[in-house]
Amino acid sequence: MAEAKTTEIKQSDETHKISDKRGNGKLRREVWVDAKGRVVRYNLAYINHQLFQGDNGRVIGYDNAHGAHHRHYFGGVSPVDFVSFEDIEERFAADWSALGSGR
Repeated sequence: MAEAKTTEIKQSDETHKISDKRGNGKLRREVWVDAKGRVVRYNLAYINHQLFQGDNGRVIGYDNAHGAHHRHYFGGVSPVDFVSFEDIEERFAADWSALGSGR
């Protein structure tokens, strides 16, 4: 019996420029869902080449590429416990906000 192939639909593909006054850089959000609307893949990133030149300028990011949920922070990568996509978005927002106080 053949396995059913999961179809992914890119639900969100957004890039927002951050003003120089608010820290410069850009916020990137990509989200893919399955046929039932469940998030199956995601990429959230704050990119600022002035703060960090490595990792294509990704200062902070969360994604589940390569079959594992993980966090990027100034070039370091660490695994994260996945509770829900909403939780990941909250973690990303908290990280970005905390970084803003030090920019």
